[in-house]
Amino acid sequence: MRLLAVLSLVSGLASAQLTFPNEPDSFFFPSLQNANTTELFPMPKCGNFTLQEATIDQMQAAMANGSLTSTQLVLCYLERAWQTQEYINSILEFNPDAISIAQARDQERKQNKTRGPLHGIPFIVKDNIASKDKMETTAGSWALVGSIVPRDAHVVAQLRQAGAVLFGKATLSEWADMRSNNYSEGYSGRGGQCRSAYNLTTNPGGSSSGSAVAVAANVIAFALGTETDGSVINPAERNSIVGIKPTVGLTSRAGVIPESEHQDSVGVFGRTVRDAVYALDAIYGVDQRDNYTSAQQGHTPSKGYVQFLSKKNALKNATFGLPWQSFWQYADAEQQEQLLELINLIKSAGATIINNTEITNYETLVSPDGWNWDYGSTRGFANESEYTYIKVDFYNNINKYLSELTNTNIKTIQDLVDYNFDNDGTEGGNPWPLGIPAFYSGQDGFLASLATNGTYNETYFQALHFCQTQTRQGINDALNHNGTKLSGLLVPPDVGQSYEIAAEAGYPVITVPGGVRSTSGMPFGLAIMQTAWAEPELIKWASAIEDLQQTSNTLRKRVLPKWRGYLERNIPVPFSD
Repeated sequence: MRLLAVLSLVSGLASAQLTFPNEPDSFFFPSLQNANTTELFPMPKCGNFTLQEATIDQMQAAMANGSLTSTQLVLCYLERAWQTQEYINSILEFNPDAISIAQARDQERKQNKTRGPLHGIPFIVKDNIASKDKMETTAGSWALVGSIVPRDAHVVAQLRQAGAVLFGKATLSEWADMRSNNYSEGYSGRGGQCRSAYNLTTNPGGSSSGSAVAVAANVIAFALGTETDGSVINPAERNSIVGIKPTVGLTSRAGVIPESEHQDSVGVFGRTVRDAVYALDAIYGVDQRDNYTSAQQGHTPSKGYVQFLSKKNALKNATFGLPWQSFWQYADAEQQEQLLELINLIKSAGATIINNTEITNYETLVSPDGWNWDYGSTRGFANESEYTYIKVDFYNNINKYLSELTNTNIKTIQDLVDYNFDNDGTEGGNPWPLGIPAFYSGQDGFLASLATNGTYNETYFQALHFCQTQTRQGINDALNHNGTKLSGLLVPPDVGQSYEIAAEAGYPVITVPGGVRSTSGMPFGLAIMQTAWAEPELIKWASAIEDLQQTSNTLRKRVLPKWRGYLERNIPVPFSD
């Protein structure tokens, strides 16, 4: 399908009736041995437009004055994708209709019919988000190739209506990390290994790996990902971009290959807070196919979230808490040094910082040994474990999703397990060395879910109640420190326990670039945590911090990828930094 998509796109060049923006040799890689360049793979200009690091507003301004078209944007991003694809593998499949969609948006613009800030802007979605078109929706698995989805996912339909151009599907961790608990992050049987352009030899972040990597490497303007527990925030912060994981129920999951109805959320990636918010504004809202979205009524703004974007002077009125014992103590010394430097910058802008604003009962809730979604069981209490109900939810949710697909014999989780065993050479059903090294533990996640038989027993309900109530109370208590209502909790998102607690609560998180490791070159972020439906607060403060970073003489902001280890091919990609 990838080859067919590329051929279709290439054949579309003739109908585009445009001069291709660069000479053919720009597909190759200049200065590969020059380690001193700003970026090892500099992005060619798009005609006279500098597309590298361009914001959506800049693209819109160029299209408005006639110096750029949506069709050119698609062609230039296609060129960038194939300039980088061999190395980072961020795109799993290209949309053969992308050029014709862009041409239609250009025609609308000529008729003075622009739909909004995303009109004509190319985007990608994670390959577990359905699109009713010529592309597949497979969660990176060969098992679903050829299956037909009943309709666009609600979020895809919303973006189409907003005038955005679906460019393709992003690579990901297969089945969004659900199939295995010891695996190569960013790897899928169908998509192969996605790699971060910052360092191709280490963990790119997942499971929305390709979505984040593509935005970071200027392969696309913005992207959608999904999160059950960290799959938006983790790859965003590890690729020096902005990631927003909304409150569960703010964005519809209809048409998204599920894990858990209690924690799944569709999130957004952008190189700036504004770009990410444009995407969020297009996709949030009530959807009759996802009853969880009805809870947002009365909690969402009538004119979208872009109105809450702010500048650094807003920080004069901010009061943030640092949950040091809960999360910060687990950040390594280099992260602490760089992030505290950024926090001191925030203080210098007038914000108040309150130390040791802890998550209530953090001693029980927060794993001292890193992210662990089965930490309750580790402590000997399965009825206090997130994984206890995730396994049951997946069994029931995935069976329901598969039942709506046509043109496939894969209808249940048992079918998936059998397929992986039957195709061990490509899907690694058995643990290594019988299976493939990228899935070191085979499909232990699927097997654990299968073993539950989808039964909603007492242990399930106890675990769900414990995790939701304890984490929500813990975050809410920390946000109300000794009678002071805080603007948010500043946390180090490279400490996976931080977004894990928010995920269990169903609460929103936003991350912005915060620093870069000196040894590996891998970025890390600074995240803000809030209570349910507090996206306005997150957007206000994240955009203010971003503005402060951009107008201050500091390195603690977004940096371009350095393409470390671009000649190496390690599988599995190690988890170390």
